[in-house]
Amino acid sequence: MSPAMYNRLWLAFLDTVQMVGISALIALVIGIPIAVFLVVSAPGGFFEAPRLNRAVAAVVNGFRATPFIVLLVALLPFTRFLTGTTIGVWAAIVPLSISATPFFARIAEVSLREVDKGLIEAAQAMGCRKWHIVRHVLLPEAFPGIVGGFTITVVTMIGASAMAGAVGAGGLGDMAIRYGYQRFDTTVMIAVIIVLIAMVTLVQFAGDYTVRRLRNR
Repeated sequence: MSPAMYNRLWLAFLDTVQMVGISALIALVIGIPIAVFLVVSAPGGFFEAPRLNRAVAAVVNGFRATPFIVLLVALLPFTRFLTGTTIGVWAAIVPLSISATPFFARIAEVSLREVDKGLIEAAQAMGCRKWHIVRHVLLPEAFPGIVGGFTITVVTMIGASAMAGAVGAGGLGDMAIRYGYQRFDTTVMIAVIIVLIAMVTLVQFAGDYTVRRLRNR
């Protein structure tokens, strides 16, 4: 590849990192509260609200069941309303965040449900408030599983960000389509694939390492 193409590859990589990084942060900040609510408001939880639980679960399932490329197109008007455009990095962050948040929330929910109920009952017996139980029992005990789930979410988002290139979202996916596919440049396509594989491998390694450290504390 030419020096100019290497520069484009670097800029596309930075765009992908920005897309995935910001979207992952949004999914983390919103997804954990949703997961906690789904656990504590379920039947048998210490803050039962069955109707509201079912309503939130239905919304989460609805977004999870929608393929990302369909969600990407369906959210174009909403994306334009928020960002003023439907192309570029910031336009991709909207559907990426909306797609990743329910996905991560469900994974985090599974980790929270695996917390030993005996610990929760012991905290209740000691008179701990509900918020304290969440803060000092549920989240710390489920933290390794949540980190593992977040790693899976970020890896999935890297693939989704590449898919977003199909509608001009920028990043590595956009470069692969414009230069690798439309201009039949196999070298560019291979280079993009190698970078994506390296990103996924690095994220997975960092996530697995963090989980091991947390479980061996």
